Amino acid sequence: MKKKAYLGIDIGSISTKGVIINENKDFLAECYLWTEGNPTEATKKVLTELQKNFDGEQYEIVASGTTGSARKLVGSMIGAQVVKNEITAHAVGTTSIHPDVRTILEIGGQDSKIICVENGVAVDYAMNTLCAAGTGAFLSSQAHRLGVEVEDFGRIALSAKRAAPVAARCTVFAESDLVHKLQVGYPREEIIAGLCKAVAGNYLNNVAKGKKIISPVVFQGGVSKNEGVVKMFEEELGMPVLVDEKGHLMGAFGIAILAKESRQEGAFDFHVADMEFKTREITCGKCANHCEIICVYRDGKLIDSWGNRCPNGEITAKNQGKIY
Repeated sequence: MKKKAYLGIDIGSISTKGVIINENKDFLAECYLWTEGNPTEATKKVLTELQKNFDGEQYEIVASGTTGSARKLVGSMIGAQVVKNEITAHAVGTTSIHPDVRTILEIGGQDSKIICVENGVAVDYAMNTLCAAGTGAFLSSQAHRLGVEVEDFGRIALSAKRAAPVAARCTVFAESDLVHKLQVGYPREEIIAGLCKAVAGNYLNNVAKGKKIISPVVFQGGVSKNEGVVKMFEEELGMPVLVDEKGHLMGAFGIAILAKESRQEGAFDFHVADMEFKTREITCGKCANHCEIICVYRDGKLIDSWGNRCPNGEITAKNQGKIY
């Protein structure tokens, strides 16, 4: 008899992450790749990669979960038992590895968040999704302008004697300030250190504004791999900031744990990666709401729909997406 395994997928605007764990919450397989604006294709690629490293002879996936910006869509694709927001998933994943954590800082490709934890439970949070200043996309853009790889930002920032003052509350202002700093002769490493400092300051003054940051602090998301930003957070906070080597997978890990703890089991097949998925948007005109209803089709068959605010917009497989 095969052992039980659990799948978690975190679909973000920039990256898609997948994790398979066993009953002891050990990682059996993991994958991280770019979403590239297509969550369905990114999910199929993640499943393909996970299958390559998954021991299907010993284990079988008995439950799955999805989180992230496209969690509903991908949840329908894979028949997930659990679909939860990323705040819950990140908190569960992080507290499983760091049970004493009190503050979780997270900066991703296009958004960022802070989660305050007490006794292993998320009690407060805040998110910034309105402006990309200070996110991974912002740093990538500045790296391109400076002609360096964003992966080298941290190393270069740590070599600087000081950080140049960079106005980074707005992407547009940051870029013009960056050009000015280059023109007046600031060393490149000081500008990069300044960008790292600005990212930390921007986060603390906006996302974390009004939140009490208590140690232990865990820093997650793609930007946490930037040693320069980590150092600036430690200087600003006056406390150690821990970066877990699995930090970029915490959302997927957390939702896999929630799938395990849900005790809801269902069949999962990696052949989902070979199926064709399409979405279709329908505007219902049956009432004044004019709801925009999203329909998801697998190999031409309607498998799910959402977006209606009244029974008039309910869609069933029988009418294949037609409003009745």
